[in-house]
Amino acid sequence: MKSPIFSRSSSPLNSHSSISPPLTPRRTFPETIMEENIDYATTIITKWDLDGPTYRKMSSLFGDDRKEAKRFIEGVTGLRNAMHYYLKINSSSEKLIRAQRLMQVAMKRLEKEFYYILSSNRNVLDAESVSRGSTRSSLSDSLEDEVQGDEIIEDGNSISEADKASLMAMADLKSIADCMIGSGYGKECVRIYDLIRKSIIDESLYNLGVEKINPSQIQKMDWNVLEAKIKSWLQAVKIAVKNLFYGERILCDSVFSSSEKIAESCFAEISRDAAINLFGFPENFAKSKKILSPEKMFRALDLYEAISDLWPDIEMIFSYDSLSAVKCQGVASLVKLGESIRVMLTQFELAIQKDSSKSPSTGGVHPLTRYVMNYLVFLGDYSGVMSDTVADWPLNAQTPLPESYFSSPISGGSAIEDPSSAVTVRLAWLILVLLCKLDGKASLYNDVALSYLFLANNLNYVVSKVQNSNLGLLMGSEWISKHESKVKQYTGNYERMGWIKVIMSLPKNPTAEFSLQEVKEIFSLFNSGFEGTYKKQSGWVIPDRKLREEIKLSLAKKIVPSYRVFYEKHRGKIGREFGVESIVRYAPEDLNNYLSDLFFGTEVSTSTKTWSSYETSSESSLSSHRR
Repeated sequence: MKSPIFSRSSSPLNSHSSISPPLTPRRTFPETIMEENIDYATTIITKWDLDGPTYRKMSSLFGDDRKEAKRFIEGVTGLRNAMHYYLKINSSSEKLIRAQRLMQVAMKRLEKEFYYILSSNRNVLDAESVSRGSTRSSLSDSLEDEVQGDEIIEDGNSISEADKASLMAMADLKSIADCMIGSGYGKECVRIYDLIRKSIIDESLYNLGVEKINPSQIQKMDWNVLEAKIKSWLQAVKIAVKNLFYGERILCDSVFSSSEKIAESCFAEISRDAAINLFGFPENFAKSKKILSPEKMFRALDLYEAISDLWPDIEMIFSYDSLSAVKCQGVASLVKLGESIRVMLTQFELAIQKDSSKSPSTGGVHPLTRYVMNYLVFLGDYSGVMSDTVADWPLNAQTPLPESYFSSPISGGSAIEDPSSAVTVRLAWLILVLLCKLDGKASLYNDVALSYLFLANNLNYVVSKVQNSNLGLLMGSEWISKHESKVKQYTGNYERMGWIKVIMSLPKNPTAEFSLQEVKEIFSLFNSGFEGTYKKQSGWVIPDRKLREEIKLSLAKKIVPSYRVFYEKHRGKIGREFGVESIVRYAPEDLNNYLSDLFFGTEVSTSTKTWSSYETSSESSLSSHRR
């Protein structure tokens, strides 16, 4: 018989009247992992608590120990997972509250690290370094993938110290941004980024000489001061677009690659105001009435060209919808500059038509001709910009002359199909306006021969300027050939009208038999005609050496051979008479010598208008606009 102590009914373990110990709920595997995450996060985060006792010894998490930084980010990631877990199962859990407090400590630390990296790496987060970094393999999410010991390795090759510092800073910023955004602290991260990078953009533009200037301020400026600011802006805008804003866009996209929306918001915040101010300067310049004079056009063209050349970069950098105001400002500046350029072209044409200055008494090149052609040569150098501004600006010329007179044929299409044809027509028209004005000035000479010499000199100058500049490509060979023929026509008329007495004094057949008296009369008429013509024309000018030699050679061919034949055949008839020197005054060789001395007179203008001052200064003043 068994003892009762071993019976089931009397066993203490089975007695319902006995007190059982409390049961501990069994933990699930996920809960175990989450608790471990919190414990791990507690260890690493409290170690770097800004308010903790060890803070002063560990001033830079990412700078002192990069492996420690990796562990810190991992700890925050695990903590975030734990918070999501407890939020689902028990939103009032003590563990959740503990995790939230720990997350606040971690985010406070990361805010400090983010600020420190941004502020201490300004030099290595410049446009060039950032750009080079962006062309390398994309930044990974883990510093461990990028850092091997103390070096960053790419394709087995170490990179420069500057690029290393830049790439590491970008990787750290991205790591922190990803962590903070993922933890719901994106606003705090963005606030720090905007604060520092916006100040860098503003400071950089200030150092480049970019100022905020309104039209009224421009109106009050002395032109020399304003021109200096334009030159400064032209240099600054290229650096600002291609380096500053481009680098900032790359940096922003890299740091906030986890959220395109945040990247857009950040870049828009730091760049919008500065970019609008930068691209607003040309519009403010164009609004000023002070600049609406022909001499100021080249600066307007420079500003237009700068924006136009940079436009593909501008559209790429400021592609976000939130930055449409920047592109609108750029377009507004182009439109306003285009309007101003057209106004200045119109005023330039009117200035030519209204010119009342006198022509040079020597028949040389008029100051108006020099200025206008120098002006047009420089306009030809801006043919690309000009095609944009005049393409849809039809030429409403009131002239009885056909278009072919002032425009060259456009090969390969109509004027509408080829924007450069609009520039050609516009420039050809301005040349025609000049030539018509010169025709009127030539008619004021009392001597018809001098009128033709004046026209030949001036048209030759025009053609020479066209041939030796970009105008030659725009006007075309047909235009040049046509006007070269016109020069020859003018020189022919000059020779015929200016030397008619000399040429007509010689017999048509110098070998014919003449009486002694007839010989004397022929020599006398020739002497009188040659001396009178030479004296009158000794002060006349042909500035162009080639044209001068051509005219001298042509005159010599018309006069000397016929005179030589007559001289050699008939001089002997009067060779023994008294006073023969007074009858036969010139040997054929003498005529060549006299002709060779012609047309070297000094070009003197009696003009009282401003064109005379432009004549001497146009080359230097306009050439200063060349880039």
